[in-house]
Amino acid sequence: MRFLSLLLLLGVGLAQAQTRVEELTILTAEREIDISSQLVQISNKLKVENTNASPTKSVLFTVEPQLKRYVAYFGASARDTKQALRISVVPSPAGQGDVLTLQIHLPSELSKGKTIDVDVELVLTHYLSPFPSEILQKEKQLVKFVGNHYLFSPYKVTRQTTKILTGSKNIESYTKLKPSSQSESTVSLGPYENTVPYSSSELNVHYENNSPFLTITKMERTIELSHWGNIAVEEKLEILHTGAKLKGSFSRFDYQREPNSGINSIKAFKTILPASARDVYYRDDIGNISTSNMWAKQDSVELVLRPRFPLFGGWKTRYTIGYNVPSYEYLYVEGNEHTLKIRLLDHVFDTMVVDELVTKVILPEGASNIRLSTPYDVKEHPRSLHYTYLDVSGRPVITLEGKNLVENHIQDVVVDYAFPKIYMLREPLLVVAGFLVLFFTVLIYVRLDFSISTTKSGKSGAPGNSAVVETVLRRHGKRAQVYENFETQFQRLKSSKDVSAYQTALKNLTADHKAETQFINDVITKNKTEAPELIENITELQRLDRGFWEVYVTYGQALEKLVASKMTRPQFMEQDGQFNRKRDEIAEKLNNVVKNL
Repeated sequence: MRFLSLLLLLGVGLAQAQTRVEELTILTAEREIDISSQLVQISNKLKVENTNASPTKSVLFTVEPQLKRYVAYFGASARDTKQALRISVVPSPAGQGDVLTLQIHLPSELSKGKTIDVDVELVLTHYLSPFPSEILQKEKQLVKFVGNHYLFSPYKVTRQTTKILTGSKNIESYTKLKPSSQSESTVSLGPYENTVPYSSSELNVHYENNSPFLTITKMERTIELSHWGNIAVEEKLEILHTGAKLKGSFSRFDYQREPNSGINSIKAFKTILPASARDVYYRDDIGNISTSNMWAKQDSVELVLRPRFPLFGGWKTRYTIGYNVPSYEYLYVEGNEHTLKIRLLDHVFDTMVVDELVTKVILPEGASNIRLSTPYDVKEHPRSLHYTYLDVSGRPVITLEGKNLVENHIQDVVVDYAFPKIYMLREPLLVVAGFLVLFFTVLIYVRLDFSISTTKSGKSGAPGNSAVVETVLRRHGKRAQVYENFETQFQRLKSSKDVSAYQTALKNLTADHKAETQFINDVITKNKTEAPELIENITELQRLDRGFWEVYVTYGQALEKLVASKMTRPQFMEQDGQFNRKRDEIAEKLNNVVKNL
């Protein structure tokens, strides 16, 4: 089994040679052509007899030139033992032009007169063509298949039959080469007997096919391995509907009302993830897509993805899906040698077609002596490095690229590498070292004084001065509370008109203010000689506070006159404006003095 696009390079290198066709006969050929999906899957069951005088070790299988560029996969096996047979691409036989010629290597020599049963499988992509190429939203999709009535073989075929599986009872037409018949969704051709080598007769089948024509135009698959027990897998996909294009505008109303409206559109598709997949996410450029459902089964996890809008022909979308799997299921360790076995390509949806695949395998930092084994030929890009958390030298990245892939290419890639176990301590030691640096930095920071100090005396730089300032500010804060209570009494007097209650409250406020002021005066007296500049600022604070208190008392007297009707309201409003102006002016000066302290 080989990936076609790269194997053909082998044939180009031998283009000047010609393959000799030995005298073999195909006694019976049973073909089954499945065209019920977007793929053309051809199964050939051949009974080959050696009519040559000498034994042979191989059998040739040829594919028509017009099909050559559509072949995505081919494989062969011995029918009795189910053993896969090795296939190589060889130059075309003489006179056959650009024919794809596959040499199937038999498990043992085939002697004269002996027979062997061989099964050959082909998968073609992008070969079915919508006909017509554009349809209305309410119309069904019709597809045209062009093939060959006969097996295109370099050998004589004694007897052959062909079954074409369309998956639909609605077959518009097909080329009828007798004997032929139709039974529901199956077209039967033959038996045809004694056909000569390279027989060709054009076969056309026009039928209804509403299966999803969904193509992955580009897929970026990233596999990041961690020796701490996890493998993170992320896939970025760009998907295109390659069926008949939508003609006219899209009607959401008709789409939801009529069951058959947009019958060839794609509303949702199912992705199969490994059974151990966890932490699954599904998002696009906008953000997380919540229209998805997931079911955990015994051997897999089924994820039904529903795009934000249905996909019609020519429409496309892109999204990202990711999940984590435990590494013990894919990583095998023996001493310092490690072997990673994981799928190069995984299932996205049934009968999928991947035009371009880029798979990146990110190994742990420190991995060396990396060896790679792929199940089929792919292009390997130059190796690079990937940096993430706690990386120093970078993680090795293997980048592989493949084209024109199908479900048959879901196989394991094997990566062998060396990784000393002592390297497992690298990241924990980096974390420990980081915390030690942090702790030492904090210790140095809290023990050293990086502040800019002044040389003037009287500032709060000295420990004693700091205590004085703290005491004064605390007492001044209590006086500020007295002023807040003063304004509260103003509001009560305005609303209740109770002068006696106000006078009682004023006596209490006066006593509290006097106590705090006297305490600060005592501080001034006690420290007058030790910090003259500091005491000067505190004295200024006291002077401004006296003016502040007088403003409040004056305003209270005016408010009492207003309540007793000894002052008109216009006169009071003038007093109120003066109060607000003087209060704000002195309060600003008080704040500046406090800042200087």
